[in-house]
Amino acid sequence: MGYVEAIKEGFKVIHRTWQLLLVQLGMVIMSGIGFFVFVGIPLAIAFVIFSIDLTGIAKIEDILRLFKGSSDILSRYFGIVLIVVGGFLMYIILAAIFSIYVFAGSVGVIGKALEDKTMRFSMPIFFSEAKRLFLPMLGFTSVVGIILIAAAFVLGVLGGGIMALITFVKSQDSTLALFLSLFFSLLLIIIAFIVLLGILSITMYGVSSLVMKGTGPMKSLRESAHYVMRHPNAFWLYALLFGGYIFVSFLLILLGYPFNWIPVAGPILSFPYQIVSSALQTYIGLSIIASLFAYYHFTEIPREIPGEPAVETSTPQAAQTPPTDEGSQSSDSNYPTQPA
Repeated sequence: MGYVEAIKEGFKVIHRTWQLLLVQLGMVIMSGIGFFVFVGIPLAIAFVIFSIDLTGIAKIEDILRLFKGSSDILSRYFGIVLIVVGGFLMYIILAAIFSIYVFAGSVGVIGKALEDKTMRFSMPIFFSEAKRLFLPMLGFTSVVGIILIAAAFVLGVLGGGIMALITFVKSQDSTLALFLSLFFSLLLIIIAFIVLLGILSITMYGVSSLVMKGTGPMKSLRESAHYVMRHPNAFWLYALLFGGYIFVSFLLILLGYPFNWIPVAGPILSFPYQIVSSALQTYIGLSIIASLFAYYHFTEIPREIPGEPAVETSTPQAAQTPPTDEGSQSSDSNYPTQPA
C-alpha cells in the first residue's frame, strides 16, 4: 500500500464513522466545563472569601507590590494559591483520564472499521472499545510520557554541555564561538526534531499494535519500534502527515488573525470561526490516525489474499493415504499366490 492509498483509506474510514468528530468536540466542551467547575469557581469563591480586589492589578510590578505588603495579605494570597492549585490538579487528573478514555474508544472504533468495511459507528461499540482499551492505553501513555521526559532530560543535558563548550571557546576566540554556537544550535534542533518524530511515530504505531493485535503496553512499544525499523516508509508517512497537520493548523491560525483587527465585531465573529477551525483540526487529526492505522494494518496484520482458495489442513494428509483397492489388486497381480 502506498501513501496515497493509505490516506484515501483513512478518509474513507472517518467518513463512515463521522460521529467520532462529534464525540471529540463533546470531549472539548466537557473539558471546558470541567475547567470552569474545578478552577474558575474555586478561584471566584476564594476572591469573595478573602475580599481581594484585583481591579488595580495590571502589571507584574503591581503583583510584586502586593507580596511586599503585610503578612495578612500574603497569607490570604497563599490560601488562594492552595485552592486554585488543588482545583487545577484535580482538573488535570480528571481531564487526562477522560481524554484517554475517549481516545481509546475512538482508536478502537477506527481499528474495527478497518477490519470490517461495512461497520458503522454506534455508541455501544464505542463504549465497548473504550472499556477494552482504557487500562492498556493508560499504561501505554504513562510509559510514553516517561520516555518523552527522559528524552527531554538528555537533550537538556546535551544543550547544557554545548553551552558550556561555547562559553569556554568564547573566552578564547569570539569568531569561533559564534560559528560553534550556530552550528551546534542547528545540530541540536535537528536532533531534537528527529528524536521527537521518532518517538511520536513509534507511539502511533504502538497504538495501532495495541488496538489491532491486543498486545500490552511494553510489547506494543517494542513491536512498533521494530516495525518502524523494518518499514522506514512508515516513519516518512508519519513525518509527512505530521507536517501536513502542522501546516493546516498554522494556516487556520493565520486566517483567524484578521478578526483581532475588527474593533467590536471581531470577537463575535471569531467565536464561530474557532468552532469551525477546531472541528476541521479534529477531522484532520482523526483522518491522520486512520491513515496510519490503514498503513499498519496493510503491512503488518496477516490477511487472506482475495481470489486464492484457503489451504485446507486435510490436503497434506490426503497425499499420505494408503493406496486404494485397485492399487492393492494391481500390486497383488504382480505377485500371484500359489494354489493350495
